[in-house]
Amino acid sequence: MELAHSLLLNEEVYKQLGEFQKAEFVFEWLQFLEKLLPVTDRADIREKQKKLVEQLTSLLNRSPGPPTRRLIAKNFALLYSTGDAFSVYQTIDKCNELIRSKDDSPSYLPTKLAAVVCLGYLYKKLGRILGNSFTDTIGNVLKAMKNAESQGRYEIMLSLENILNGLGAAAIPCHRDIYKAARSCLMDRSMAVRCAAAKCLLELQNEAVFMWSTDLDSVATLCFKSFEGSNYDVRIAVSKLLGTVLATAVTSKQATASARPNVRKLSLEEAMELLGTGFLRGSSGFLRASGDILKGTSSVSRDVRVGVTQTYVVFVSTLRGQWLETNFSAFLSHVLDLVSQAHPKVYQTQMDAICCRRCVSFILRATIGGLLGEKAQIAAAKEICQAIWKMKKVVDAVMSDGNLETRIGTTDITVSQHVLVCALQELGSLIHGLGTTAAPLLQDSSTGVLDTVISVILHPSVSVRLTAAWCLRCIAVALPSYVSPLLDRCVERLSALKSSPEAVTGYSFATAALLGAVRYCPLGISHGKGKVIMTVAEDLLCSASQNSRIAMQRTQAGWLLIAALMTLGPAVVQHHLPRILLLWKCVFPLSPKDLETEKSRGDSFTWQVTLEGRAGALCAIKSFVSYCAGLLTDEVIQRLLPPLPCAVDLLTQLPSLCKLYGNPLKTSSVVYRLKLYELLAVLPPKTYEGNFTAVLKELVADLTAPDSQMDASTVLLPPFCHQDDILLLGPLLQETDHRFIEEQLVLGNNIAGGSLEYDPHSIYDKVAEGDSVPKPLPPTILVISAAAHLFGVIFSHTAESQRLQVLEQLLDSIKQTKGSRQQIVQLNVVSACSSFLKHLASCKGSLGPEEVKKAALNLVMGALESSNPLLRCAGAESLARLAQLVADSAFTAGLAQVSFDRLKSARDVVSRTSHSLALGCLYRYLGGIGSTQHLNACVGILYTLSQDSTSPDVQAWALHALTLIIDSAGPLYHVHVEPTLSLVLMLLLTVPPAYAEVHQSLGRCLNALITTLGPELQGSTTTVSALRTSCLLGCAVMQDNPDCLVQAQAISCLQQLHMFAPRHVNLSSLVSCLCVNFCSSYLLLRRAVLACLRQLAQREAAEVSEHAVAFVKDTREDFTPDINIREIGLEGALLSLLDKEVDQRLCQDIRETLSHMLTSMAVEKLSFWLKLCKDVLASSADFTTVASVDTTQEEEVAKGDDESVLTSESDETSHPFINPRWPTRVFAAECVCRIISQCENAGSTHFDVTLAQERKQRDSRDDFLVLHLADLIRMAFMAATDHSDQLRLSGLQTLLIVVRKFAAVPEPEFPGHVILEQYQANVGAALRPAFTPETPPDVTAKACQVCSAWIASGIVSDLNDLRRVHQLLVSSLTKIQVGKETQSQLYNESTSTMEILAVLKAWAEIYIVAVERQKNQSGGHKHDATSSANGLLDLVQADLGTLSKLWLAALQDFALLTLPSEYASQLPVEGGAFYAAETIENARPYYQNSWSLILYATALWLTSTGFIVVDPDEGLTNLSRPVTPTTMCQDSSSRAAVKSPEDVNTDRFHLILGISVEFLCSPRSDAAMDNITACLHALQALLDVPWPRAKVGGDQELGVELLNVLHRLILTRELPDIQLAALEVVQQILFASQEHVREKRRSAEVDDGAAEKETLPEFGEGKDTGGLVPGKSLVFATLELCVCILVRQLPQLNPKLTGSFTVKDGKPQLLSENGSKLVSAALVILSDVPAVCSPEGSVSVLPTILYLIIGVLRETAVKLPDGQLPLTVTASLQALKGLLSSPMAQAEKSKTAWTDLLRSALVTVLDSWDPEFDEVGLLTAITVFILSTSPEVTAIECLQKRCIEKFKLALDSKDPVVQLKCYQLLHSIFQHSSRAISHPYIHSLASSIVRKLQETEKTKPENSAELQVVQEGIKVVTALTAVADEEHRAHLVACILPILISFLLAENELVLATNSARNLHEFALQNLMQIGPQYSSVFKKLMASSPTMKARLESAVKGNQESIKVKTTSKHVKNPGKSSSIQLKTNFL
Repeated sequence: MELAHSLLLNEEVYKQLGEFQKAEFVFEWLQFLEKLLPVTDRADIREKQKKLVEQLTSLLNRSPGPPTRRLIAKNFALLYSTGDAFSVYQTIDKCNELIRSKDDSPSYLPTKLAAVVCLGYLYKKLGRILGNSFTDTIGNVLKAMKNAESQGRYEIMLSLENILNGLGAAAIPCHRDIYKAARSCLMDRSMAVRCAAAKCLLELQNEAVFMWSTDLDSVATLCFKSFEGSNYDVRIAVSKLLGTVLATAVTSKQATASARPNVRKLSLEEAMELLGTGFLRGSSGFLRASGDILKGTSSVSRDVRVGVTQTYVVFVSTLRGQWLETNFSAFLSHVLDLVSQAHPKVYQTQMDAICCRRCVSFILRATIGGLLGEKAQIAAAKEICQAIWKMKKVVDAVMSDGNLETRIGTTDITVSQHVLVCALQELGSLIHGLGTTAAPLLQDSSTGVLDTVISVILHPSVSVRLTAAWCLRCIAVALPSYVSPLLDRCVERLSALKSSPEAVTGYSFATAALLGAVRYCPLGISHGKGKVIMTVAEDLLCSASQNSRIAMQRTQAGWLLIAALMTLGPAVVQHHLPRILLLWKCVFPLSPKDLETEKSRGDSFTWQVTLEGRAGALCAIKSFVSYCAGLLTDEVIQRLLPPLPCAVDLLTQLPSLCKLYGNPLKTSSVVYRLKLYELLAVLPPKTYEGNFTAVLKELVADLTAPDSQMDASTVLLPPFCHQDDILLLGPLLQETDHRFIEEQLVLGNNIAGGSLEYDPHSIYDKVAEGDSVPKPLPPTILVISAAAHLFGVIFSHTAESQRLQVLEQLLDSIKQTKGSRQQIVQLNVVSACSSFLKHLASCKGSLGPEEVKKAALNLVMGALESSNPLLRCAGAESLARLAQLVADSAFTAGLAQVSFDRLKSARDVVSRTSHSLALGCLYRYLGGIGSTQHLNACVGILYTLSQDSTSPDVQAWALHALTLIIDSAGPLYHVHVEPTLSLVLMLLLTVPPAYAEVHQSLGRCLNALITTLGPELQGSTTTVSALRTSCLLGCAVMQDNPDCLVQAQAISCLQQLHMFAPRHVNLSSLVSCLCVNFCSSYLLLRRAVLACLRQLAQREAAEVSEHAVAFVKDTREDFTPDINIREIGLEGALLSLLDKEVDQRLCQDIRETLSHMLTSMAVEKLSFWLKLCKDVLASSADFTTVASVDTTQEEEVAKGDDESVLTSESDETSHPFINPRWPTRVFAAECVCRIISQCENAGSTHFDVTLAQERKQRDSRDDFLVLHLADLIRMAFMAATDHSDQLRLSGLQTLLIVVRKFAAVPEPEFPGHVILEQYQANVGAALRPAFTPETPPDVTAKACQVCSAWIASGIVSDLNDLRRVHQLLVSSLTKIQVGKETQSQLYNESTSTMEILAVLKAWAEIYIVAVERQKNQSGGHKHDATSSANGLLDLVQADLGTLSKLWLAALQDFALLTLPSEYASQLPVEGGAFYAAETIENARPYYQNSWSLILYATALWLTSTGFIVVDPDEGLTNLSRPVTPTTMCQDSSSRAAVKSPEDVNTDRFHLILGISVEFLCSPRSDAAMDNITACLHALQALLDVPWPRAKVGGDQELGVELLNVLHRLILTRELPDIQLAALEVVQQILFASQEHVREKRRSAEVDDGAAEKETLPEFGEGKDTGGLVPGKSLVFATLELCVCILVRQLPQLNPKLTGSFTVKDGKPQLLSENGSKLVSAALVILSDVPAVCSPEGSVSVLPTILYLIIGVLRETAVKLPDGQLPLTVTASLQALKGLLSSPMAQAEKSKTAWTDLLRSALVTVLDSWDPEFDEVGLLTAITVFILSTSPEVTAIECLQKRCIEKFKLALDSKDPVVQLKCYQLLHSIFQHSSRAISHPYIHSLASSIVRKLQETEKTKPENSAELQVVQEGIKVVTALTAVADEEHRAHLVACILPILISFLLAENELVLATNSARNLHEFALQNLMQIGPQYSSVFKKLMASSPTMKARLESAVKGNQESIKVKTTSKHVKNPGKSSSIQLKTNFL
């Protein structure tokens, strides 16, 4: 293929190729040429132009396929536009000549078509350059059309479209001719030709004025005719044509009219009237239609009506939203008029009425919902309300004027009902879409939306009442605060108007609808409402029999309410279950006998009521099973069962009853049947096994009933067909934007579309996905569907022996019927059989004996021969399921063989399609039929079939089957990949574009091939690269296909290719293809585009974005008028699309794409993203800010900003996003939060003003988040003050994140302040609206979180400023203290729990921060800061009395809620302090969310009071909440005995301890780390105070349990912070125990003061035996925990790991900072352990403790620079010191053992010596032993000797740091009070020290380290002199003086000396000054004996005195200012 990449066609290569390869090669070359020509130099093109033209012309003659001919044409056009144009006429003549040719053979046709296409593209590109030649060309083309077949007509129409496009106004002379030709094509029998003609006329109307003026009527009639018998594509194309023509006519400028006097501007009314005619009268002429209407026979075909509906939408969409806003009134009244009483004859049947209502609803939804912004939608809603009022008045007038012409009145009512239904439905959908932004609309009393809707509830028509109820449901879902008031209002009216039939049904519908809305309202409704409704329902059912006039309505209403009640879920229903079950039991007779007596007694009316009642009861139980599955225990099922046999009995009696009483019972009996089937299908089949036979009998009768005349295949079969196979059946069953109206065409003309009145129970049920309103089908259809489904359930559970009989019966019933009835029976039977096979496969059952298999097979095979394609699909699917169930390879092979044989012999389309699909399905279910020969045979046959050009259907089905085989065969298919790919390409290049279904199947096949090849496509071998090229070629062909669904396939193929071989997919061309199809009118194409975009954005977001912008800049024509990528980039375009799009899957893809783009690009394009989000959020600011922000004086700062936002809105052009809807704004707010988190990951510069500004100055392209802080606050403010509650929540969340992330960012211009401080007015203004009384609790709860974060963050230090936000929290604290009874009942009780706990948590957070700040600052000495911390504490202190009580109450609630389920009976009946017993489950999450901070705050409060209990009644006065018996110590009145303070404290202590231990015992794996930390901090705070410590210390079991819990926590949580906090608690527990032991010892001593010391009892663990019991010993638990920490950090401490207790040769290691902290904390604890033990006990633990401490010392003694010691070494030395100085070392009972053990420990330290280890640490350890233990330990000679050796080694060390440390340690040893210890060291080491100092006389110190060593040495000798005996002192002084004098420098030397020499000189001089006077005799003697020394000393002293003099004089002379000090410094340097 690479050889095709040249300017001229490589003819040598071309000639060598086979026929098919030639086509491929040519296509590849043409594709390359198309890209090459625009970028090639013009001179090069001219040079080769002649040759190129020849080559292209010769290709024309070689019968090119459709894609090739288009490319030839494009290249011709490009060649002449970029090269010379002079030879173009020859080409045009050549083309005309080819077209005129008389050769009509099929082989010549492609050449003719290619010529036609060429002409089109040449004129399109070159246009007027070609002069007048066009008249001949057009004439020639039109002449050719007269005897052209459909392909020719199709291509000619498209060519004419291109010619018109290129010529523009120049082609006017030919317009009429073209118009005439196109007219005939618009009614062509080929749909593709109709589409092409519509496109041609659409192009024509741009210039042909007559089309939208004089000939407008005929154009309209023509379009209406074109809709007849049309398909979806035709309706799209023709509606676009007619809509555009009408829009042009309405908006044509007067200027053009004046130029052409005969042109009249069309008024809007006339345009609408024209469309209305088509809608009401269809395509027949006006006169004929009106005649038919008079006779009452007219029925407009549904295709026409649907087409006209789409035209309305196109018409309005073309005129845009602004136009619709202006003309809304006229538009609304016209559209509603389509279903009004002006046309009573049009709606003679209910089917017609439903169809028209659907159409009108669609028009309203697509225009109002799709084009208007939120403001305009609210205005539209008001208009609709007025229309409803007007209608209502008409009806009221008719109703009140009952006597006159009653018949006319009823007609009025029946026809007005359709208008009301449409208006109410649209009003509901509008408000539903607006969500809480519709609040102002409902509050506006002048509109009175609610009154309007509720007034219609009493309308005489059921469908109006139902739609009004549905509208209320929509309002309730949109505005949850209205649910409760509306329910109350409806229930009240229902009770008041019990005797009016309309009121009973109307208000029961409304109540049921509102109950159905509750599950979409997260805040729910009050629990008590369920009780009220249950009572009303019971009352209705009980009173039904009292009044026969409304018995029916009351019965229906009662059961409807009970069924709707079930949707509230188990929590509500379980309270009413016994009553419901009782009603259920009573509704059916108890025995068959009673049923017989019933039958003999009743009449037609009573049976009607009875059946309605029982159907209602069945519905209620079905609803119970669906919504309360949790309550469906065995016991409940047993109580549900008794009425079932009777219900089934009644089912069998129905036919005889219907015979008896005739028509009135017909509907009721069908509904009863349907409801019973539906209930049985959801119950476990085993429960009604006894009734299987009876039910089966009825099912078979229903399925084979001779009276069902409806072909309901489109309802019955899709569930039993595979989703992929349904694609074969064309666009009818595919998802489209017009599904709402297109559905009716799917159902066929004799079935009514779905509508609410068919099943009132759908009013409360879940709505199918994608539906805006429930659309239940008529019961007559649904009963068949339910029967088929239930047949599958029951039949798969019946005995195998019975199956044969039933199947044979079904087969017979098919055989016995004839004609169309036979087809319907077959359809029903096959769907039942499919259902059976599906259920049997899912429950893994077996089919039974051979006969059953045969019977089932016969049924299925019959379906394969059906003419109904859906039935064939279902048949093929069932055949495969059957094979799967039999699971026998021989059986499967037999089935495959049957299909092979049929395919070989049959020539009819039916057999060929069904059997090819059967093969595919067999493969799908059995994953390769086993042997490869089967695969080869299948593939061979399907290859042949897919080339059957006589039948596109056969080709499509065969290719689809091939796709299934490719998918299922996996690697087995590899051998066939190449030939299959060649086949697919050949077909793509040759199949005419009109056969879209073949192209779609080819696309799916190519996709499967790409998937099979998978990652292999990345390979570089020639084979792989050839395959890859073929795949890309195939995609290119499909991209060029005119059918949108084929283009969608192309995109998904490219998406697959991009996934497997990204380098080989041209990203820029793929992105440009995606951009073009962004706004396609085909939903599936848009879905493909966005799915692909999502994948691309995951990998290459930046490139995709750049390519999109580059493409748009290059493209001149504006291909997507609605979306401006040029200005707002791809990201902005996606946001706009998100706002317009309604398909949920698409919206999800858009969100994900944007999220991927944001993740990878937000940081680089920060300003761009923030501007996008700001534009989206700001474009609605005018709509929200005004209403919800009251800018008081303190908000003046924000006010300026507010105004700017409001004023900018007036200029719409400045906004790329016009009125985005609230979900888009919520998404933008979420994006802002994501941007912040992305910036946080990107680096700290984003949160540092100074750094950001510096970097920005350095490189202006850099951008940082902190520079946009004002924007972030602004956006959060706009969102937080919106009308939409969801947006408010998002805004507050954004604000919370901003506050948390920027709290600590300092403001560089004002040191000491933070950057956020300047925004406090904005924050206050954003928060205030959330605390108004009408705000929903979830918003207030979120605002509380923001308040606490703001106050706690310390952003504002001034208390007066803080008070603004603080005041909001104070107000909510007051609000939550109101008693339960007085709280508003708008929402569920659990929401008040949510709000209360949010407030308490917020206060807790503030209190915790205030206390912590005070703690931290009492450590420091900042006076001003302390005052602010105290100030914050003072703010909380005022409410602390109230808060502490509420906190304790909340904690007690939480404690109760955490009890295991077996203690449920012990919970308080009426609930806790803050939760109601009924809503206990809903309340749990709120407690889970807030308990930890409340616990910590309570612990801190108790700590601050020191557990000194205040007066129990104090603070109760402020607490108006009724105090429940569960609250603690506050309810002094309710108990006989008031608890003592000790008891109260004990309760509180155990509450906090209990909650903590319960939580820490088993924190769930997903428990927040914050909760664990808060819990540990609470325990720390608790144990900071003596009283709780005494409790823990005094109760050893409690201490041990706590330690075990902490041990487990440390094992399961790796976070260092948690482990450190746990260790702190351990330390406190140990301290508590120490205190306890100390106290006991002290009191024992006091008590037994007189007794002998020996008789004192031993306190502490280990008593007098020293034994520690694991599990009961506190010491053991502590040691376990410490060992756990130490061994985790230093595994080598574990003897099990190292294999022995001896010292191992291993390098010491330095731990991480956290590791070091943990080890240090553990060591501190270890050193405290002996204090808790008795002397014997201490001996037991001492070896372990010593082993661990010395182990840590040894393992971490790493040499650090500058002699620093690692933290762990310091800690182990500290611990060692603490341990050695323990009193136990001296206690009589343990002294000996301690001494032995300590000696061993010292030996261990001495043995640890190693060059790897840090000598300093080990020396220090030895010194600690020497100084801290009694002389018996270290004074043994052998030990002393070894110690002295170590010091000698250190003295001789080359490392000055070691020497220095050694001197320091010896200094402390020499000064030890005990001579036994110090003297041996002095004797051994003094001489060495003096000798070393004498050496320094010769080698003076060269650096500060050596200098320090010398100084320290002299200090040691000086100290030694002080402690030496008199006789040795003189000798020592005599040694030291010469050394010191040698360090002195003469005056002249001093100037030149180094720093260290000078410092040494000064040091020596100072020392001499001290020593001289001290030991004067020795001093004098020495001076006398050495004159040189004396002279040296004198000169030094003299120099020193002079320098002092100089300094003092300079001080007197100069005033020491700043400059002088600087000079001095410089002089000294």
